[in-house]
Amino acid sequence: MSENSEILVHVKDVEKVFRRGSEEIHVLAGLDLEVPIGEFLALMGPSGSGKTTLLNLIGGLDRPTRGSVVIQGERIDQLSDRRLAGWRARHVGLVFQLYNLLPVLTAERNVDLPLLLTNLSKADRRKHVETALSVVGLSHRAKHFPRQLSGGEQQRVGIARAIVTDPTLLLCDEPTGDLDRKAGDEILDLLQALNREHGKTIVMVTHDPHASARATRTVHLTKGQLSSEAIA
Repeated sequence: MSENSEILVHVKDVEKVFRRGSEEIHVLAGLDLEVPIGEFLALMGPSGSGKTTLLNLIGGLDRPTRGSVVIQGERIDQLSDRRLAGWRARHVGLVFQLYNLLPVLTAERNVDLPLLLTNLSKADRRKHVETALSVVGLSHRAKHFPRQLSGGEQQRVGIARAIVTDPTLLLCDEPTGDLDRKAGDEILDLLQALNREHGKTIVMVTHDPHASARATRTVHLTKGQLSSEAIA
């Protein structure tokens, strides 16, 4: 990581404790992480190590028990629920393992969903949707429903939905976990292109070393702490 890189994500001394009845489950313990603008970061670790918890904290989907989460200079862990929801809508694009597409909507209508939270006109929303589908190579499938698409195509729709608002951060939770190797490689190619050609800052949770090798840096989560491994 270059010392001159501008830090986009700054997680400082973060602890996350979940409570199950009287039991406390310590998932993250005094964790520190910095992500520079334009980085493609992979988060690895065994199941239950807290990777998705950390991703959710960075995306403002959850709050730390202790510590701070600062994104682009704003301490999001201290925002009210209403302000945090607005912040997420502007700054975060989410890509899920199981796509999370609405089966009753076409590809273009699924991609349009995040724009319904904005003040854009219908015509401007249509332009944004067309651009996003073009970026992921699915303009010709805009009118198709999820059931008419392959798994890889459904994930491309999911990525188009994630980037349609031009978010500050793209957060991916096992984006290739439900795909075969060929389709997974196509998704990783797309994520690399979004990072290298469009300057998107990406944080990706993955179990797969083949996927993490596409990132510019990999960090391993073990017992609530991170260790770094640079990727050439």
